[in-house]
Amino acid sequence: MTENIRPLHDRLLVRRMQEDEKTAGGIIIPDTAKEKPQKGEVIATGNGRILDDGKVRPMEVKKGDKVLFSKYAGTDLKLGNDEFLMITESDVLGILN
Repeated sequence: MTENIRPLHDRLLVRRMQEDEKTAGGIIIPDTAKEKPQKGEVIATGNGRILDDGKVRPMEVKKGDKVLFSKYAGTDLKLGNDEFLMITESDVLGILN
């Protein structure tokens, strides 16, 4: 389903990564207390940001990168049975190694 979507300009299509179900101390976190993960894998990218002079600045983030993004970033999307997030490149805080 994601093959049919190409983000525009400086937008990214991200699939959230699953968070651990337990804390470091071994406490199981119920679904109602979980926060949405702030890590994800980039599924698709746009061509880049259009600058004021009309030139396109290429994306620094590429397909397949694992990224950390801000907590309230983007728009949630449901495509088929999968859930994704559409964010701008400026919402990305860092690329995970």
